[in-house]
Amino acid sequence: MTEIVSRHRSRVFSLPGAPGQPLELAWGAATDIGLRRTVNEDSVIAVPGMFAVADGLGGHAAGDVASDAAVGRLGQAARSRARRGGILQPRDVVEALAAAGADIAGASRGIAYGSGTTVTGVAVVEHVGVPALQVFNIGDSRVYRFRDHDLEQVTVDHSYVQDLVASGQITPEEAEVHPDANIITRALGFGDLPEVDRWVLHPLPGTRILACSDGLTRELTDSTIGILLGVGSGPEETARSLVNAAVGAGGRDNVTVAVIDVLAAPSLPEAGGPPARALADTGAY
Repeated sequence: MTEIVSRHRSRVFSLPGAPGQPLELAWGAATDIGLRRTVNEDSVIAVPGMFAVADGLGGHAAGDVASDAAVGRLGQAARSRARRGGILQPRDVVEALAAAGADIAGASRGIAYGSGTTVTGVAVVEHVGVPALQVFNIGDSRVYRFRDHDLEQVTVDHSYVQDLVASGQITPEEAEVHPDANIITRALGFGDLPEVDRWVLHPLPGTRILACSDGLTRELTDSTIGILLGVGSGPEETARSLVNAAVGAGGRDNVTVAVIDVLAAPSLPEAGGPPARALADTGAY
């Protein structure tokens, strides 16, 4: 388990060409081994410009090494953009994850079944001349958007049961209790870099972003997660309360979360429309 969390947990991000269009964030993170695992294979990063959770795959050797590689390379990408105030270029996340995949391949030599990890989160990137958030995902860890007491899952699980839901064979409610809910269809590791789902998000002030491993969502309903996000506590206390609640509800897996609060955001026409859209539709990525 690797936990990379900056000492200072808030930052104003701005670009020289748009000094009056800042993005101000505050954040916190927490992780717990849970009640049934002997090793915490989750890793988390919450530093200026990069917030992500990686869940090393259970049942595979060196899952903790794989999740460490993911957050380590994402951290390098964030540090390399420090001169730009922590604002990344859109391709930085994909390049960092490609490097992490190579690291995992090297660490997995000699391991019969290899090792891998999910990874999901948000990065501060430049988009249409102002700071924005890029949501990214491989696997079944999730990113949620919470605003006005409404919880919305932004990412789409790469899992067998999600494929069943998408094809209409089962309902989302049935997916939550399906016996094959732990089977994922996409992971970082095990060969070539899989496709990285990415979206651009122009959140409004007052938006709260949650990145979490499935140790949270396997124990808590969306309703409970929304209640805990809406209590009014700061991001660090909220992250800890979410983790504690998941452990208290059973703690069958490692539990890791990062909570990011949007305190100020650029004013853009897109801000009044859908909160997220696939980057593939923009033609710029």
